[in-house]
Amino acid sequence: MARTVLITGGTGFLGEGVVERYLEDGWRVVVPWVVESEVPRLRDRVGDPDTLTLVRADVTDPQGVADALGAADAIHAGVLLVGGFAMAPLAETDPETWQRMVALNATSLFQVTRQLLPRLAANEDGGSVVTVAAEPALDRGAEGMGAYAATKAAVVSLTRTLAAEGAEGGVNVNAIAPRIIDTPANRTSMPDADTSTWLKPREIARVVAFLTSEAGRIVNGSVLTLNRG
Repeated sequence: MARTVLITGGTGFLGEGVVERYLEDGWRVVVPWVVESEVPRLRDRVGDPDTLTLVRADVTDPQGVADALGAADAIHAGVLLVGGFAMAPLAETDPETWQRMVALNATSLFQVTRQLLPRLAANEDGGSVVTVAAEPALDRGAEGMGAYAATKAAVVSLTRTLAAEGAEGGVNVNAIAPRIIDTPANRTSMPDADTSTWLKPREIARVVAFLTSEAGRIVNGSVLTLNRG
């Protein structure tokens, strides 16, 4: 029987590459979505396989998470890609931006994992979770990225807590911390940058797929930095 993975943020540019990889590997994939315009783009890339389930659901909300998890009888892995980015000195960061970073980066992870972890632990062989941190959250401060770095640091802390709490139920939880990802948004915002070291979504997807594979089950509580430079 095919295993099932929940991929939040699966309609984003990184998410598309991850969804494509899991479908190629024979998984059933559940993708909650909020932005309707992103859904056709994902379907254009992966087609309309019967192993892909799209659910309109806001994963910062408990009911949205329940709706997404309810789309499958069993869930074996969670790849939690939902997140946001904002750049400004802390003194120039308005409360709305702060709350948006908290909601997208920290609250979404909290809301999903508090319902997902028990589901995974109930499986005979447990399961796996992959989260997305960021290099600025691992450094000694992140000038101009206070709200982003602080909420990604929350992702790191929550990941390690979940790894400890999930271990008894056979659930391994890890984070990836990619450097710059090669997306249209990043190319637009940094038109003069050298993109040769930027990470392709498909190569990040290979790392994610490993962490939820049988071979990756011995990795737990780690934050893997992904970069070339």
